[in-house]
Parts: sequence; C-alpha cells; structure tokens
Amino acid sequence: MDAELFPRARSEVAPGAVHVPDWLDAGHQRELLDACRDWARPPAGLRTVRTPGGGTMTARQVCLGRHWYPYGYARTVVDGDGAPVKPFPDWLGELGRRAVTDALGAEAAAEAAYDIALINFYDADARMGMHRDADEKADAPVVSLSLGDTCVFRFGNTETRARPYTDVELRSGDLFVFGGPSRLAHHGVPRVHAGTAPPELGMTGRLNITLRVSGL
Repeated sequence: MDAELFPRARSEVAPGAVHVPDWLDAGHQRELLDACRDWARPPAGLRTVRTPGGGTMTARQVCLGRHWYPYGYARTVVDGDGAPVKPFPDWLGELGRRAVTDALGAEAAAEAAYDIALINFYDADARMGMHRDADEKADAPVVSLSLGDTCVFRFGNTETRARPYTDVELRSGDLFVFGGPSRLAHHGVPRVHAGTAPPELGMTGRLNITLRVSGL
C-alpha cells in the first residue's frame, strides 16, 4: 500500500547501476512509443531473433544505427530481410546522454556518443535470459528505457548468470542505467506482468529501448 501512496525512490542497485522510476512523463512516453511503432515497420522492421543453436528469442527486436545479431553488428539486417538498418536519430542520442547525466552524473555522460539502439518487444509470454551486453567496443554506460507493461528486471553480477542478483520492478517510463563496474553485468527479464501498461498509452505488451555506444 505504501508503494502506491508515496513516489518510488531512485536506487543504486549495484555500483554504477541506477534505477530512476518515472523518468519519462506521459507525454514523452507517448512520443517514444510513436517512434517505436515507426521503427518497427518494414523494411528492417521488427523481427524474431534466431540464436546460433537454432532456437528463437521470445522477445522480438528492431535495431537502429547498426543491426545486432548473435553475436555481432552489421549495417544490414543480415538475419532478416537484408535491408539497410534504420538510422539512429540525433535526438535519441541526446536522450541517452541526458539519462546518463541524471543517473550517474555529467562526467559519465561526457564521452557517451550513443549510436545504436536495440528495441525489444515483449508480449505476455516473452522472457529474456541472463546475458551480458558485450558485443560493443566501448565501455560507455548502457541506457534502458521501459514502455508499457511492468516487468521483473533481474540484474546480476559480471562473473556468472547465477546469483547474486537483484530483481527490480520496471514500470512504464522507468530508466535503468548501468556502467562502470556494472557495465558487463549479466541481466535478464524473467517475467512480464501482462495488462499493467498505462491505459493512456494504448498499447499491449512491453517495449524496452536500449541505447549503447558501439565503439565501431
């Protein structure tokens, strides 16, 4: 009950890993959702990601700037329709730098020239296993923005996919940034709470917009 009566507090989940609740207001959430819908359209639109072992990820994905596939980056959708990847907009890079400044301070954002985005769509049954964002050639902080349904975000350690880890509830509009000693921490999404998206967004499911510096 108290969690609903009082604003959720900003928290440092691990050194360099910060959760900022309600970072995006309703208007900015709507603008970002509209942009995601445009990016999801073909060509180079939303796709199912296939793993090297022949499986598929349950969260579907679209990329900006460079196309991610397991485990590298390309200029075209090499595991999809082959189209050139959509450009990474300047305003999204500015949003990423502002996010890092608010979460970790201006010094952490100074060298963060964001140039790629991975946008994952989760329906009610989608999950994301524990993994590290380790295909980039830069160590700038990763910026994660949530839209739509609430999820359980599991933030772990740099050595193993197993414990210790911390489960964080990410709601629509929340910001999560991880850099420094937590830049290569394992993380994943074990659960999505269906039907929890703000009604005014007019969406079903969860969108996660992840901004990175490629260093490529």
